[in-house]
Amino acid sequence: MARYKNALRGHFIAEDADGTFATPPTKWLELAKWIQTVEADNNEETEDLAFYDGDGTPETDIISVAIGNTFSGFYDHDDPAQALVAEKEFETGEARKVWYKRVSADGEREWAGRATLSEIVIGGGDASAYETFECNLRWDSKPTMTPAFPEA
Repeated sequence: MARYKNALRGHFIAEDADGTFATPPTKWLELAKWIQTVEADNNEETEDLAFYDGDGTPETDIISVAIGNTFSGFYDHDDPAQALVAEKEFETGEARKVWYKRVSADGEREWAGRATLSEIVIGGGDASAYETFECNLRWDSKPTMTPAFPEA
């Protein structure tokens, strides 16, 4: 079984062309430059239930799944992906919606769908430190999984 470095996993964002999120974009911006850490930020809602056809031991059912990632590193205002995130910093509601695509480290699969940008941090920290960059991307529903395709 092969092992892959985390840096080989791709994370991409894009604006929606017409506001409907009906058609995936053809141009994606990679969220990678100066990003040091990408953490899973998953939220699962569960319910424990016991049934008479069993022995009374509760079973856990997954009611909902919200999958996302938190990105942190240094801010580069010239990086197109970070600039898109920075543009959304003061926005609310639908203006915080973007396309989010994650490509597996082996390059064989990708997941894409509408997502919400949150927890945006542009700058901050010690005076002697570089500006920080942070954001959270969480899919709004189950993303579509497909074989990965080359970037245009």
